[in-house]
Amino acid sequence: MPLTRLRPIEHLSQVDKIELRLQEYLRNEEFNPGDPLPKEMEIAKALGVSRTAVREAISRFKMLGIIESRRNRGMVIRRPDVLRNMQRVMDPRLLDGDTMKDIFEMRLVVELGLAHILFRRKTPEFIEKLESIARTEDGTTDRIDLLKLDVDFHSALYQMSGNETIIRFQRMLMPIFDFVDSVILQKPRMNQPLNIATHWDLIEELKGGTPTGFMHKMESHLWYFFEKI
Repeated sequence: MPLTRLRPIEHLSQVDKIELRLQEYLRNEEFNPGDPLPKEMEIAKALGVSRTAVREAISRFKMLGIIESRRNRGMVIRRPDVLRNMQRVMDPRLLDGDTMKDIFEMRLVVELGLAHILFRRKTPEFIEKLESIARTEDGTTDRIDLLKLDVDFHSALYQMSGNETIIRFQRMLMPIFDFVDSVILQKPRMNQPLNIATHWDLIEELKGGTPTGFMHKMESHLWYFFEKI
């Protein structure tokens, strides 16, 4: 193949280069949340670029939640919100089916991995909350109510973890549950294995079992999703 068919490497724009230099600067100088940044003019002078280009590069950091402007303090480093941008696009209207499927798989992985955290942080109050949901499930046959109660049960497990990032992640998944209900659960059902773990089985394992036992029961409980996803 003639070399003339090779596409040339695209050069970074000036703003891209400024962004990279600022990343290096923040990392090398070990900035912490709350630390003030030099003024735009000072940064522009140090880099030998225009203030407009610096402002555009900094705007990218602001969009990511890494930098914010504060009155009387100028620009400061803030603790980044790792889920902020993900939350903005967590809308089934913006995501294709494959992406939503991938995200739902993440949910399955997270729930299997919660076992050890739940056993460290479980309390009688959380156990009672789970039992209350399970008792309500036993008293209804309405499909919509059962789906809502299932979400409530698993939401309570996320809350029991005490991990705010995990809890927020689960809340962000709510629109994806509608996708799962409309696409995955409408597929023809497979032959269900014997002794599928119920919510009551998960509760009993939490009360007197082991993290490993809970993980196995959770995998059994979610078998249909694993098979269909």
